[in-house]
Amino acid sequence: MIAGNRNSSPPRSGGEVARAHPETERGAVQPSRRSPGGVARARELRRGGNMAEAMLWDELKAKKLGGYKFVRQMPLGPYFADFACRSQKLAVELDGSQHADSTSDRRRDEFMRREGWSVLRFWSQDAVRELRSVCETILAALEGRLAQDAVATDVRFVAEGHREGER
Repeated sequence: MIAGNRNSSPPRSGGEVARAHPETERGAVQPSRRSPGGVARARELRRGGNMAEAMLWDELKAKKLGGYKFVRQMPLGPYFADFACRSQKLAVELDGSQHADSTSDRRRDEFMRREGWSVLRFWSQDAVRELRSVCETILAALEGRLAQDAVATDVRFVAEGHREGER
């Protein structure tokens, strides 16, 4: 190495070509598709999660559930999915009692469905008390074993491509 030139590459021995800078390989640098406000809001939601979300996230992170990759608080249009599996386009929502018969949740489900996503909703208390059953239901949806809309007192599943109430 030549003194005073510590950060330079080793001398070329012939036939080697200098590597182009990334901005010239890909063309102009593209702006991010993520809005700065959306990224900040998703981070805030991840930090402010509740016990039910923390418990479910522990089961979903690092491809623990059937090898499927999940992310938390993923922006979907104007909404944020509590958990999302991008490869299967499945959004998983944990709802507290304030969401009972929520018309805004119905609008949100319809938006996500129009975007090609299926939505699976659970009560937060069920994620705490019956975590294994919640995970088994998520896995069934991921594997295509839940193919129709289903609404029960403890779970709601709206499949992509179906209108609410259709069979």
